[in-house]
Amino acid sequence: MRRVSIAPRPLWRETVECQGLHFHTLEDGVSPYWDESACYVLSQREVDELESATYALDRMCLAAVEHVLDRNLLERFAIDPKWLSWLRESWNRDEHSIVGRFDLVYDGHGPPVMLEYNADTPTALLEAAVIQWNWLVDEATKLPPGQRAYDQFNCLHEHLIEAWTRVAGEVEKYVHFASLDAIDSVEDFMTTTYLRDTAIQAGLDTRHVAVNEIGWNSSSHRFVDQHDSSIALAFKLYPWEWMLREEFAPHLPAAKTRWLEPPWKMILSNKALLPLLYEMFPTSPYILPARYEPWDGPLVRKPFHSREGAGVSLIRDHEVIASTWDGEIGPFIYQQLRPLPEFEGRHIVFGSWMIGGYASGVGIRESDDLITGNTSRFVPHLFVPK
Repeated sequence: MRRVSIAPRPLWRETVECQGLHFHTLEDGVSPYWDESACYVLSQREVDELESATYALDRMCLAAVEHVLDRNLLERFAIDPKWLSWLRESWNRDEHSIVGRFDLVYDGHGPPVMLEYNADTPTALLEAAVIQWNWLVDEATKLPPGQRAYDQFNCLHEHLIEAWTRVAGEVEKYVHFASLDAIDSVEDFMTTTYLRDTAIQAGLDTRHVAVNEIGWNSSSHRFVDQHDSSIALAFKLYPWEWMLREEFAPHLPAAKTRWLEPPWKMILSNKALLPLLYEMFPTSPYILPARYEPWDGPLVRKPFHSREGAGVSLIRDHEVIASTWDGEIGPFIYQQLRPLPEFEGRHIVFGSWMIGGYASGVGIRESDDLITGNTSRFVPHLFVPK
């Protein structure tokens, strides 16, 4: 694995905007979020290792869900046990999961190691699925004739369409796509719009609804959109822990509405999963030691519902050496600190995607800081097939 500096395309901003990526530059108007001034070059072996690790982690996570539901361990996740029957029904019905992203530490020398699982809010999906692939198509034409055999670990778009095709049999009329509006979150709206597009390509009819426009119809026992149309099946880019705090939350178990990601995914999107995985699979090369209480040694402290690196603290010799503290309160988990690989002063994290049950590709985020956050740059990758 290596980082290679390259020249950005002359009109790269206009190009990625045409492909749907409007969150390409940070708020200062200068610093790129999408950064094509470099790329990461992987080997076939490294791609294979990332794929194998992703499948293994997915199997362990599914086993953890069954373990939690069988033993009624929701309180360890700060989830009210009153939701147990609802989650168990969702799990027993084998309700579909479309998308999730494992964040991995990997430098090409040891096995990929899981930092966390973004199981419920698939941000950075458009960048990984479409923007970096189109970048590769453009850049491949500039390579010398004997070096055009580059590829990318990226079947995300195709697998998303396949996943929606499998969902099609459950759709009564159309699928709603729920998120914050663009004025509240450009990134969330952009990601939801892309997912909606893949559903349309799979032949589904779709509608968008802002989360704050979702209502409850007590006579039909269904959630409804801004037009009072029933929401039979909805993909939501809105965390389950926020859903459970909404005024309509008491109606969730009895509603006829089906949700993507399904309710059982709230177990996997919770950082309390990390100590449980270590308890269940202590010898796995892909799992870091993690506990609910601190111990001696370099640690990372994470809130149960930390997202995009918020509220994370790195601790060494009982002192905080880096933090993204923003007023978060516990509960917390503690995970063994595994420093991120560093390339030319930049620290990288792999996001490895599960789409419809398949390990489907990776995206790479890099940061000048020790903790990856929502402003960390997305840098494309490629690999050289065997």
